[in-house]
Amino acid sequence: MSRIDAASARSLIAANPEVLVVDVRTPSEFESAHIDGAINLPLDQVNTHLRRIVTDAGGRVLLICQSGIRAERARAALSEAGLTDVAVLDGGMNAWNAIGAPVNRGQARWALERQVRLVAGSLVLASVVATLWVPAAVLVAAIIGAGLTFAALTDTCAMGLLLSRLPYNRAGGVDVETALTRLRKTA
Repeated sequence: MSRIDAASARSLIAANPEVLVVDVRTPSEFESAHIDGAINLPLDQVNTHLRRIVTDAGGRVLLICQSGIRAERARAALSEAGLTDVAVLDGGMNAWNAIGAPVNRGQARWALERQVRLVAGSLVLASVVATLWVPAAVLVAAIIGAGLTFAALTDTCAMGLLLSRLPYNRAGGVDVETALTRLRKTA
């Protein structure tokens, strides 16, 4: 099992409360809305603590992010490291919300993908306007366009990684040690 639709994920969680629901979004995205009982362990922390997660995780793991892209990256890393019973919520929280599944809501914050669109769009707009005075400013728009094209082709996003490190996206923070402890096998 590597991808699971929202309705099946909801049934899986209801039928098996031992499923580890791991949300790999930023702390601020998690704070906005998350599935009850989910463990917030941002993608950069998954990569940092990969060996420990593989050793400690017991049972089935369901990975969640906003759209499924970051969760799929986490799944690939965990699977490559030896964790076999890992699934990704196909469509992420977007799909979960679309079926009306319950969420715990906190302070509303912008999703990382929305922040990327704002920053990229603003930089392109500013550089195009700046070409009225500095014609070479069009290069900024070209660089952003090239970066977005590269991001789409490689399914990575350098701008998203940079934005995820801003204080806005770290609001509330994650107690990584507590999150990792919750992954530990129960004997």
